[in-house]
Amino acid sequence: MTSSSITRVKLKQIAEKIEKAKRLDGRGLNDYREIKIEQGVIEKAEGSARVLLGKTEVLVGTKVETGAPFPDTPNNGVLTVNAELVPLASPDFEPGPPDENSIELARIVDRGIRESEAIDTEKLCIEPGKRVFVVFVDVYVLNHDGNLIDASALAAVAALMNTKMPNYEVKDDELIIKQGYTPLPIKSHPITVTLGKIKDKLIVDPWLEEEQAIDARLTMAFNNEGNICAIQKGCPGYFTQQQIIEGMKLAQKKAAELRKKLKW
Repeated sequence: MTSSSITRVKLKQIAEKIEKAKRLDGRGLNDYREIKIEQGVIEKAEGSARVLLGKTEVLVGTKVETGAPFPDTPNNGVLTVNAELVPLASPDFEPGPPDENSIELARIVDRGIRESEAIDTEKLCIEPGKRVFVVFVDVYVLNHDGNLIDASALAAVAALMNTKMPNYEVKDDELIIKQGYTPLPIKSHPITVTLGKIKDKLIVDPWLEEEQAIDARLTMAFNNEGNICAIQKGCPGYFTQQQIIEGMKLAQKKAAELRKKLKW
């Protein structure tokens, strides 16, 4: 998930700084950029949130509709996550069908929500095996300045916390939507943390130019108890066993800090 190429000189500067436990933007290796979370920003959506992670900007909207359950989970509602890399966000983003970057982004966001059991999907069941509520989570990247994964995952959880589903009743096999809304049944607030490796050093929240210098990327999602519920490795490089253990402890700590920024 990188953008336009940077010069070899800049890549060398980044690596040299990292080796000295410093970064070009002045942060420490374990520091996030400034984070701002705004909920309820799309009037027509059932839920929404906007996240600014430094200059990276992500908007998420949710919709709740009725549909059929999956055959193997007849008593559970359905979650669907899509991501769109809006062309205005980066010179490298092009209009058209989803590419591998947007598909990967959607899958990582989806996995953190799904594997943490963030939504009590049984409470989305209207008629077992016939009709359930389907929660659509649409991620829009509005400005790409690095670490789209963490910004998107945080915006998705904030939007789900802001989501309302309609009150209803079933009469004579007919679904009747009533007045008023009920909050989406949320059980967990998963937090996703991405680490990059440059010159055998682990860094938190790599920004755009650092992403082009990293050897490997490791993303972990944590549930409310601080347990890992999803993990994704990216980029061609590798992590040693010790780096993975070190990264897990660091990411767990940062997830606890990020969770405090969510309001519920």
